[in-house]
Amino acid sequence: MATVLVLGAGMVGTCTALHLALRGHTVTLVDRRGPGQETSYGNAGIIQREAVEPHPFPREACSLAKMALGQDNAVHYSLGALPAMASALFGYWANSSPRRYAAIARAYARLIEHSTSEHEPLIERAQAQGLVFRDGYRFVYREAASYRKEVARARRLAQSYGLQHVELDSDALAAAEPALRRRLAGSIHWLDAWSVRDPGALVERYAALFQEVGGTLLQGDAATLAPAGAGWRVRCVDQTIDAEHAVVALGPWTDALLRPMGYRYPLFIKRGYHRHYQSSQPPALPMMDADNSLVIVPMFKGVRITTGAEFARLDAPPTPVQLEYSRRLAGELINLGEPVEPQPWLGARPCTADMLPIMGQAPRHKGLWFNFGHAHQGFTLGPACGRLLADMIEGKTPYLESGPYLPTRFGA
Repeated sequence: MATVLVLGAGMVGTCTALHLALRGHTVTLVDRRGPGQETSYGNAGIIQREAVEPHPFPREACSLAKMALGQDNAVHYSLGALPAMASALFGYWANSSPRRYAAIARAYARLIEHSTSEHEPLIERAQAQGLVFRDGYRFVYREAASYRKEVARARRLAQSYGLQHVELDSDALAAAEPALRRRLAGSIHWLDAWSVRDPGALVERYAALFQEVGGTLLQGDAATLAPAGAGWRVRCVDQTIDAEHAVVALGPWTDALLRPMGYRYPLFIKRGYHRHYQSSQPPALPMMDADNSLVIVPMFKGVRITTGAEFARLDAPPTPVQLEYSRRLAGELINLGEPVEPQPWLGARPCTADMLPIMGQAPRHKGLWFNFGHAHQGFTLGPACGRLLADMIEGKTPYLESGPYLPTRFGA
């Protein structure tokens, strides 16, 4: 049995620590805050089994022009942040070409295939069934043209990846979703997706299970990670922890830790916002307003509105222009009351130029392991990727082929 430090108690880090602890290893999970209080708290709470293809960089001239002019709610950007991201963003654009994207999507789909099946046993062991709803996720369309286009795509995905979906025309959608205040062109209801009414609470349940099976949860500073003899050391609030192995699962904060070690991966962040609102009639299911890149999700705290991507520095002041626009658009669809929180939540998604997470042993440091770069799907993929990395640390043949995700794909 090994001793392992896992840095970062979001969904990915917590699941990595949990898988290792379930196998009998001595594991310490370290975070500056409690489990699930950063990026894993602020997402839409959807375990997206249908998300078999990652978000590509738009390549159509009209889409790029709308983004550049600030006319697309999917993207907001800070000019001052773009130079530092330019190289990674160019790689993102290049990897979104049809030839490269096809192979990337196949590798991505292999992970997504295990999303709900890997969450399932952890949900049961953590007694978290009351947080999880298994009735799917609706993409709704205001425009008939976009609905027709996405129906064709949905049929292709369903056939290629064995997914289940239901196509709802305007009348069927109105009947299925009485909360809607206006008629829409139609909807694609993905049946395989699950939703979680408190995403941070699910991570907390997994972290509690981790402690129940013998794991240790400590508050500490990942920036203090350093070699110690044949292993690794990190300083926590009231003690120093040594271990044979250390796993970096710090999401958007990973780059700051790894650059001084000499690792230069093509990483960038997409920031995002959410806020909860009171509603006298919330939607029956989570819904994506696909024409406007916002998600409306019923949560225990109220209706959560989430935004598209903001390209800005990790520490830049909030600029929640997308959230205000999204609130107005969401208010056209459902009845929204007053906000629940005094201020919107702001977080960041950790992204790679090739849209695939980075998982595996560090090329130049023995006993150092990576599990980061999951972009929009860390919440979805935490258990699947935690299991995969646990296999690697144990030296077992991974339960799925790990080559596309290894750090060495970018060189040493």
